[in-house]
Amino acid sequence: MNIQKPTFEAIEPDFGHSFTYQKFDENKLNKNNVWHFHPELELVYVNGGSGKRQIGSHVSYYTNGDLILIGSNLPHCGFTDALTGNTSETVVQMKMDFLGTDFFKIPEMKKIESLFNSATGGIAFYGKTKIKIGEKMEVLEYQTDFQRLLSILNILNELGNSNEMRLLNASGFSLATDVKDNDRINVVFNHVKNNFKEEITLEEISSMVSMTIPSFCRYFKKITNKTFVQFANEYRLVHASKLLAEKPMSITEVCFECGFNNFSHFNKSFKAFTGQNPSEYRNELKTVIN
Repeated sequence: MNIQKPTFEAIEPDFGHSFTYQKFDENKLNKNNVWHFHPELELVYVNGGSGKRQIGSHVSYYTNGDLILIGSNLPHCGFTDALTGNTSETVVQMKMDFLGTDFFKIPEMKKIESLFNSATGGIAFYGKTKIKIGEKMEVLEYQTDFQRLLSILNILNELGNSNEMRLLNASGFSLATDVKDNDRINVVFNHVKNNFKEEITLEEISSMVSMTIPSFCRYFKKITNKTFVQFANEYRLVHASKLLAEKPMSITEVCFECGFNNFSHFNKSFKAFTGQNPSEYRNELKTVIN
């Protein structure tokens, strides 16, 4: 069995910089699509397009771009690939104390400090906030290093004052500081990402992380606040959402392409997950897009 190793991403700002800024487009694709983690916070703006949002134990489908803030050491997957259809992707990464140990303790920075604390579960921004901050992040490309730093502070302050946000792991996601936990959960997440179309047994997944089935089930529930079966099925359902939105496939084809082998179970699970059955979901999305 080919097991994809989890990735710890070492992020080192260029010499003389306190943060990392990257811009990706059709000529420079972001190829970091495996589950990975790093101590830096990460602010990502995806300009247009649609794809999967995979952060911690949260998996969902986004349309018309995305704006996300990811907390320190929160495992996540790349948000764009050659099929996403986005114009560009802007990424800013910084450590919690990138401006000094006590900088965000001063009164004027309280909103940003609170934002950083909320980001431990991952935050998605929507509405006018996504549009306005997205435009500001695109402008970073044309600024000097000092102007970028001021712009990043301004962006973080506006995000801290915004009500147009949703905590992605609201039900809880908790990794211990032990690197072994990060490695273990990344093995699980990467395996689901690569094999969700097939049956993944508890025996198979628990052996991959050298645990008994009962121990693994307790461990996974403690960290993600979800059972492994629930997490794997949610991953399949999000993929189904993507196929229903983007591919001219029949709903039966979507069902089996996503790893479900029972059509009625797929329908029931999809409605419980999205509030709509697959045909209602597809019809509503057509109305929104058209």
